[in-house]
Amino acid sequence: MGGQACVFYGAAEFSRDLDLLVLVEDDELDRLRAALAELKAEPVAVPDLSPENLRRGHAVHFRCKRSDVNGLRIDLMSQLRGLPSFEELWKRRTTFEVAGEKIDTLALEDLVLAKKTQRDKDWPMIRRLVDQSYFTRSSDPAPESVEFWLRELRTPELLIEVSQQYPEAAQRTSRPAVAEALRGDVDAVTKSLEDEERAERHLDREYWAPLKRELEQLRRARRM
Repeated sequence: MGGQACVFYGAAEFSRDLDLLVLVEDDELDRLRAALAELKAEPVAVPDLSPENLRRGHAVHFRCKRSDVNGLRIDLMSQLRGLPSFEELWKRRTTFEVAGEKIDTLALEDLVLAKKTQRDKDWPMIRRLVDQSYFTRSSDPAPESVEFWLRELRTPELLIEVSQQYPEAAQRTSRPAVAEALRGDVDAVTKSLEDEERAERHLDREYWAPLKRELEQLRRARRM
């Protein structure tokens, strides 16, 4: 669900860690703990790996010590801000095959939503992910692809191009940046996109604020 998934979608990013979305069920967590033990993965800071912590939205962090993956960090979560349940995300997943192995990732649309955080590095990645989708599908796009681009494109010139190429679909969206794109106003589109990013960053800070307070309480309790 992180940088490795972005690589599969062609928005190359060198990532030193592995972000995984996991299903919180006893059997699944037992399998997960066995895999972590095989990798000699040790917990990093707080919180502990537990169903309660995962269900509350916390990320749980591990660092691998086995020689062939030494130093690899694994971050685990079971839910993401603004996204549906694991079960629904699993139904919508994209599966890539690499060297005979099947790799399940978040669907592109869900990956883009998951990247709408307060972190600076995520916003250029969103732009690359959606741009890459447009460049690879623009010759004969499905209606769903056009709707996705109108909803998520962050390159002003491309958003203008898609809006003016598909004006009926563009007029059906309530996104302010698309309204500006229909008028061909690059500066206005840019400002609308900046406003969108600012609003999403604010929502992400609000989402994490109570979880960060809980983490600080856990840290204090551990030091006692």
